Amino acid sequence: MNSFANLPQPHLHDGSLKPLQPESSLGDLPLYEFHWEIDAAATDLAHVFDRMPTLPGALLMDNGQLIGMISRQRFGEYLMRPEGANLFLSQPVRVLNSYARTQYLILSPEISILSAAQQALRRIPELISEPIIVKLSDGDYRLLDFHELNIAAWQLRGIETQVWYEKTHLEMLRHTRMASLGRLVDGVSHEILDPVSFIWGNLKHLTNYVSDLLGLITLYEETFADVPLEIDEYRTNIEVNYLREDIPRTLASLKTGSSRLSKLATSLQNFCHIDEVYPKAANMHESLDGVLLLLKSRLNDEIEVVKDYGHLPPIPCFIGQISQVFMNILTQAMNSLLYFVANAECAAEFAIPGQRESTQNFHPRIRIQTETCSIDGSGNRWIAIRIGHNAPTIPVELRRQIDSGFAETKPLTQETELTNSYRIITDRHRGRFSVVCAESLNQPLDGELTTEFEILLPLK
Repeated sequence: MNSFANLPQPHLHDGSLKPLQPESSLGDLPLYEFHWEIDAAATDLAHVFDRMPTLPGALLMDNGQLIGMISRQRFGEYLMRPEGANLFLSQPVRVLNSYARTQYLILSPEISILSAAQQALRRIPELISEPIIVKLSDGDYRLLDFHELNIAAWQLRGIETQVWYEKTHLEMLRHTRMASLGRLVDGVSHEILDPVSFIWGNLKHLTNYVSDLLGLITLYEETFADVPLEIDEYRTNIEVNYLREDIPRTLASLKTGSSRLSKLATSLQNFCHIDEVYPKAANMHESLDGVLLLLKSRLNDEIEVVKDYGHLPPIPCFIGQISQVFMNILTQAMNSLLYFVANAECAAEFAIPGQRESTQNFHPRIRIQTETCSIDGSGNRWIAIRIGHNAPTIPVELRRQIDSGFAETKPLTQETELTNSYRIITDRHRGRFSVVCAESLNQPLDGELTTEFEILLPLK
């Protein structure tokens, strides 16, 4: 028997040595590099296993080609059979492999640990504890101990459970705070609406009273052409003719201000609506208009909002959550447009070549379309709400979320307004949420849009 120093030595690759994360892959786990020529003596392999108690097995090679794999456990089982030691130890490993030939699992190092554990556990009971062969990109092979994989999978399940607990806890806190904020805003809006309703209700009577008084003054002037000097001077000082023109305009302005304040308070109430246990029928157009009213301070004159509303019936939903989705999407659209407009102004101010010319004919636009449709050919009706904008630049964060397909499993640090909107539509309302981006400015979407969010909600 050769000395141990002359035998092939196993090499352990400890992966990235980073703490395990839900997205960790097989490449992050300890992998053994141990190739054994199939015509080498089984006695020498037994010697290696004896000196390396943590080695899970050996990759059997024939002139550089992978032939199979023999695990420590299966190697020991065959040697413990009656006459097994006499039969196999004196022979090359090829003889033992012909008796112990079994199916083996080959996986990529990029596959996630949890997915690999699921595939390993699907094997027949006799093969569950067998090592896994990991095929590297350069065509080389490594061995992964199944127990290492199982321990890592359990650790990740513990991490997922902790993340789920923290996420649930944060969701409960968020819902509690939103409910408290909703009650507060609802109370403030109610207190605003009460005096506004009082003012609005009395403006009609005040308009009639002022009209009557102005009519009486006109009648006095027509009846008594000659008035005392004091009255004539007082009438001149207060500019009666100007008052006749300005008082109706003042009353009309009061009506407009009261109406806007009333709509704003109502929009606040709808946006901070405390959702009930069960969904209630709501008007999507009123929700969209209410959110646009709340965002009016940011919708400057440069941004054009085009509404293309179709006929939508009342839709059973949690209107507070739907309004939050509209707020998130419209905010993202406005941020993209305002960011591009600011860059364009800087380019114009500092005369940046190339960029200035590309923004001279740019007109910021947000388009909102609604319609009822059928998407799967089954006859079931859906409502479609599409919100798009024409900002030439698409934020990196939005591209990342689109590329990841709004993955359901994300660390808490990766939660964003758009991922929350995705979950509200898909999980809470059994709808569909998608984002379409233009490939380039030369290939825009319909109507010169570069980005469009589509929300589909089922009609029940």
